[in-house]
Amino acid sequence: QVQLVESGGGLVQPGGSLRLSCAASGIWLSINTMGWYRQAPGKKRELVATMSTGGSTNYGDSVRGRFTISRDNAKNTGFLQMNSLKPEDTAVYYCTAAVRRTDWTLMVYWGQGTQVTVSS
Repeated sequence: QVQLVESGGGLVQPGGSLRLSCAASGIWLSINTMGWYRQAPGKKRELVATMSTGGSTNYGDSVRGRFTISRDNAKNTGFLQMNSLKPEDTAVYYCTAAVRRTDWTLMVYWGQGTQVTVSS
């Protein structure tokens, strides 16, 4: 079984910064793409950012230029640096990872989510 645990969420003022972390634990052959999604109340879950094992990145239009995704493959941890935060960034942020399991199947796992609130 693979678990993803997010941390780093909280309350921040507009214009501020937060750094989210996502720690993966369990047994696997490899972790492929890692990513972040978010869901605000009453809205659909949306892409924030993804990063492949090789470092290729993809960002949602609303966060491009303000957020940066990174990962430490040696520590099986992903990060999301969020700068210039806006009230509309308020949401629950979820970490995801596409994991090659020991039976060679590929499965996408999700974390439990961490709340980010941007408010003065």
